[in-house]
Amino acid sequence: MKRTLLILATAVVLLASGPLWMLSSDDIRMGQSWSGTDRSSAGLAPRPSSEPRAVVQVYDARAFSWRGIFAVHLWVATKPAGADSYTVHQVTGWNRPPLTSRTDLPDRRWVGATPRLLHDLRGAQAALAIEQIEAALSDYPYGAYRVWPGPNSNTFVAWLIRQVPALDVELPPTAIGKDYLGGTLFAPAPSATGYQFSLFGALGVLAAWDEGIEINLFGLVWGIDPGDLAIKWPGLGRIGLLARDTNPDANE
Repeated sequence: MKRTLLILATAVVLLASGPLWMLSSDDIRMGQSWSGTDRSSAGLAPRPSSEPRAVVQVYDARAFSWRGIFAVHLWVATKPAGADSYTVHQVTGWNRPPLTSRTDLPDRRWVGATPRLLHDLRGAQAALAIEQIEAALSDYPYGAYRVWPGPNSNTFVAWLIRQVPALDVELPPTAIGKDYLGGTLFAPAPSATGYQFSLFGALGVLAAWDEGIEINLFGLVWGIDPGDLAIKWPGLGRIGLLARDTNPDANE
């Protein structure tokens, strides 16, 4: 009995430690009005007038209100060569259908949360990725939205990465919903460098060269990434010694 209680207490501590730490973050907007949040550009994307090449960028930002303690929201922005605006592709719960592709600021703050640039492609690789993205969008299989365990905004971006070989993105462990596979139990990892088992996004395990090893318990992810000397923790995300390179010129 004591051993069982100790195991349960340890599990509760593990589940709560990251989210409790995140309560002190400026990007957690508890008690704020949705309509009063900042939706301005974060200055992370090049202006079309200064970047004539094609651009593809993947962003995340903390979800709104209490959901931001646990999870981020993902989206993809594209700009063909010579275009004077960006198109933002994302899934949200208030749109019907949930998936939209609209002209917008690519790096707009997500209802107050400052976005983080996860991936940045320019030039020929970006142009190829845009062709593949536009060809894939109509095949997105989910017409519904569900915050947990999916399908949601993170399910969409994980699905899109699987469809677009030109996108080589490791998604953060806080992207709850990225492991939702519908009725499929086994699938390649989003990076295509390994495989994962997932039971409707609520329970699962992933092993891949890029992502490392991830254990999904009720959508919360723990893991290790030996290649980047990183650990993955619910609420906190990826904690590593090696920084991710998003230098667009490295992709040319």
